[in-house]
Amino acid sequence: MNPRNKPDINQAKSKIQQLKSQFEQRKQLANALEPIKTKIGVYSGKGGVGKTSVTVNLALSLTKMGYNPGIFDVDIDCPNITKALGVTDKPGVDEENKMIPPELHGVKVMSMGFFQKNEDEAIIFRGPMIHNAINQLLSGTNWAGIDVLLVDLPPGTSDAPLTVMQTLDLDGFVIVTTPQELAKLDAIRSINMIKKLNHSIYGIVENFSGEYFGKGAGKEISKNHDIDFLGSIEMRRSYSDPQKIAYLEDMEANDEYNRVANNLIQKLD
Repeated sequence: MNPRNKPDINQAKSKIQQLKSQFEQRKQLANALEPIKTKIGVYSGKGGVGKTSVTVNLALSLTKMGYNPGIFDVDIDCPNITKALGVTDKPGVDEENKMIPPELHGVKVMSMGFFQKNEDEAIIFRGPMIHNAINQLLSGTNWAGIDVLLVDLPPGTSDAPLTVMQTLDLDGFVIVTTPQELAKLDAIRSINMIKKLNHSIYGIVENFSGEYFGKGAGKEISKNHDIDFLGSIEMRRSYSDPQKIAYLEDMEANDEYNRVANNLIQKLD
């Protein structure tokens, strides 16, 4: 054999091994997520639009409709779901050594936040580390009993959300925006990103609507980009207290989220 061919053979073997590893990872993920009927990404092009609060309150609304929702917090940089929902318990472990998501108000939760030493600790991950962390959380969690999984994604259109979208086989997305012009522009960018990746969009939610920031951006985006408008959530005083969940404390917010949830469920049927 020509010695010059050895590097090529080694490269080929390495590539085959890499493909086998990727195949096994995908197989493990598929098996882990098999119990879940629907996986929905809750996504925004801009941080600070209330994506996490929409995820939490939407999950609570789904429980009232008879669903068994779960939340998977993959906003790696800022995993806030546990604080927003008020979860203080840590994941348990089953007989197969898989993590059991803590449950509160009928919603099961898995988050990177469980593994922070302190809640103000910065998590500094790059693409491959994000991919590995998500794989480990997904394949290492017992998702039994969940029929709708809401995935709280990182904001933006860069490496972090792209890595999550390519790792998770999501059925569709809910876009969150506010009425502000910059948030609207970033929402449009996120819609274009999802369409480029050939994913489905269930609709858009306008958060913080009302006298402070205005209203109408969600409906405008819906009309101009041919996606459904799921509903608007008004800015209220009940949002100012981080210890309270709007859906449980404010009947008007409760009604708004129920309308959004109903419109979303119609898209799933």
